[in-house]
Amino acid sequence: MDELKLYIPMGVKPETELFNGFGRKQLFQSVIGSLAVGAVAAVVWFLSGNVTATVILVLSGIFGSVMMTTKDQSNLSVVDQVQNLVRFLRSQKVYPYRYGDEWGCR
Repeated sequence: MDELKLYIPMGVKPETELFNGFGRKQLFQSVIGSLAVGAVAAVVWFLSGNVTATVILVLSGIFGSVMMTTKDQSNLSVVDQVQNLVRFLRSQKVYPYRYGDEWGCR
């Protein structure tokens, strides 16, 4: 009877993490997000020349990109949830029904 027992491990992560909910994939995503916000900060710097706004924009971009890519208890990040939402919005949601005379009554 002991060989019929099924052991299902809980909380096993498929990849190594730098800290809880943040692995190599999330590091790559946050670097891409930080570079994008850095480009916006460079444009702000060239247009306004304001050091304070540029530094605040860069730091908030780095912090925001790390927070948006960190996974929570349900193993989903904000980026994953937005990707699921876009995938759902692009999917077919209208299912046309054609009536057929199934029983031969008509």
